[in-house]
Amino acid sequence: MKALDVIALILVIVGGLNWGLVGVFDLNVVNKILGSVELVETIVYIAVGVAAIYTLLRLPCLLGGTQKPESAA
Repeated sequence: MKALDVIALILVIVGGLNWGLVGVFDLNVVNKILGSVELVETIVYIAVGVAAIYTLLRLPCLLGGTQKPESAA
């Protein structure tokens, strides 16, 4: 698994856990940690969204499906 895949999965998991906490406890951890810096909070939300799209596109490969052959160097 590539480093970018790992980073994307971590961001997706963090985002999912945050939304779960928002739904169950009305607790937004990202806002609690970064609430005083709204721009950084927005960047985190965008990064989680981009990571989710990336993970969705890579899902067949991450689940062990067909992978694109890597070019011979």
